[in-house]
Amino acid sequence: MVAAGLLAYHNSFTGPFIFDDVKSVSQNLTIRHLWPIWEPLSPPRQGGNTVEGRPLINLSLAVNYAVGGTRVWGYHVLNLAIHILAGLALYGIARRAFLGPALRGRFGNEATTLALAIAVIWTLHPLQTEAVTYVAQRAESLMGLFYLLTLYCFIRGAESQTPGKWYVCSVMACLLGMASKEVMVSAPLMVLLFDWLFVAGNLREAWKRRWRLYVGLAATWLVLGYLVATTHNRGGSAGFGSEIAWKDYGLTQCRAVVHYLRLSVWPYPLVFDYGTDTAKFGVGVAACGLALAVLMAGTLIGVWQRRALSIFGVWFFAILAPSSSVVPVATQTIAEHRMYLPLATVVSLAVLGIHALLKRYDKVVFVALAVGLGFMTWQRNEDYRTDLAIWSDTLRKVPDNVRAHNNLAIALFAVGKATEAMQHFEESLRIRPQWAETHYNLGNALARSGNPEEAIAQFQAAVHILPNYADAQYNMAEVLLSLGRTQEAVEHYQEVLRIDPNYAQAYYQLGNVLARSGRLEDAIAQYKRALQIEPGYAEARLNLGVASAGLGRSEEAISQYEEALRLQPNYVAAHNSLANALVRAGKFDDAIRQYEAALLIEPDSAEIHCNLGVTFERAGRAPEAIDQYKQALRLRPDLVTAKNALARLGSK
Repeated sequence: MVAAGLLAYHNSFTGPFIFDDVKSVSQNLTIRHLWPIWEPLSPPRQGGNTVEGRPLINLSLAVNYAVGGTRVWGYHVLNLAIHILAGLALYGIARRAFLGPALRGRFGNEATTLALAIAVIWTLHPLQTEAVTYVAQRAESLMGLFYLLTLYCFIRGAESQTPGKWYVCSVMACLLGMASKEVMVSAPLMVLLFDWLFVAGNLREAWKRRWRLYVGLAATWLVLGYLVATTHNRGGSAGFGSEIAWKDYGLTQCRAVVHYLRLSVWPYPLVFDYGTDTAKFGVGVAACGLALAVLMAGTLIGVWQRRALSIFGVWFFAILAPSSSVVPVATQTIAEHRMYLPLATVVSLAVLGIHALLKRYDKVVFVALAVGLGFMTWQRNEDYRTDLAIWSDTLRKVPDNVRAHNNLAIALFAVGKATEAMQHFEESLRIRPQWAETHYNLGNALARSGNPEEAIAQFQAAVHILPNYADAQYNMAEVLLSLGRTQEAVEHYQEVLRIDPNYAQAYYQLGNVLARSGRLEDAIAQYKRALQIEPGYAEARLNLGVASAGLGRSEEAISQYEEALRLQPNYVAAHNSLANALVRAGKFDDAIRQYEAALLIEPDSAEIHCNLGVTFERAGRAPEAIDQYKQALRLRPDLVTAKNALARLGSK
């Protein structure tokens, strides 16, 4: 099974960060270091960011960053490792369930074969690619792993003569799952149902034997409740306060769940982003709703009659319920990664059905299915090889997808295809003129292409549609600042902070404005506020040090430079500033080491070569100083400081 997973997903390792990966990884300052531990366990709050309210996901990304920075292959490797471990846990659950008293008579002789078939087909199914290949959806797969481990550890405990350690592991897995994603909410109830149907035989006996376990599992809901409450409906992107009415969302989910079932059986076409459209009541939606009602009724009847196989129906509906019922998720009305765990129901029933029909020939079909599905997964991973590829594929399948046009435009602009990018921005706005995100991204593109006034107009349009669009306000302030319209920029930075008092970058930029105007004490206050929110903000550390040095607080400046380097060891400006401070303190040898470290990272910096020359000269090491001045002039022949120094030292 491990080998099959590696074979199917080996071509996913070079896929870039896409869509939410940028905010979750590339721009996520809270993953830049692992200690103190509460920093990576405090993910940023950015209005629906994938890591928001999910501290364990953020911590796992911080582990990746600590090992390999933003090198993307490491994130893909860990995602695949999580997925394969989840497959192994599913194998363990299925095998022990088939060997248990409720199913041993029907499946006991083939328990290992059937369990392996379920786990391998589930692992290789192409419907899983979004949860595995798309880095940010580690939220789904890691939650899925802990969901499966919660049940697996319970089963092992129920079979053990000393169950305590297994029950503790079950509660811990449940706790970690709650810290990974809200879908984990049904796990304690699933354990209770499994106990009822497969172990204890009735609810009273299950509670009598294992009430401590169930109290522990239920206690994990407190953690989930706290995380949900403190993220305020995930920044307004989920919950009944979102812009999508619960009735419209519910109707959409009738169609979505039936669509998921179809993709489970025939996984084509797979779509990365279905957009945010909702369904209206009609014959098609009514038919989907009726089909789901029949399936739910059959599941409830099976549970009432204590039929062991009814657990498959409960598993399917209970796990989908948080995201695919009537609680709106405004950013995605349909998403394939939601089938990560529910797919186990379809695969299990298919495997058992094939076994019942084909008996001893079932293994041939299982192998054929695994090979075919694995090949389709390999093919689907090819769509993730670039931003252009995944968004082009999405548009081929959903031509009127506003967000796909918008994101394809961003990808085209990034590779220098500005004309094509503008066409897709325009098409996005033609389909939905009031789509603030497209106005915002078009503004960013115009700013980078040297059209600041047009960029400001687009940011203003975005803010007109969404007055509390903090990112649009912030980027408008950035453009205004670049045009020298400082007071207007300050007003927009202040508006950003009114909308979002935890917007660290706005405090940082206000600090920069104040520092340039000579108000160093006020600038320091802004930098410190930014660092209270984002302690891993290396740039704020550096500028706090510069402002402190300007006030003569050399020790504070050195401390901040050193902290900036701890956070970002290859930060050239921090090495240079620290070296300058050490020179002023008379610590020439330490300063030289910092300049040399900076030159290892940026060997073509004439300024640093010159600074190193000055330090060598002050330390009485004239030959080395001359060499550094010459290197500075080789890079910048007009560098007056180096010319004068060479003349002073009598060298040409």
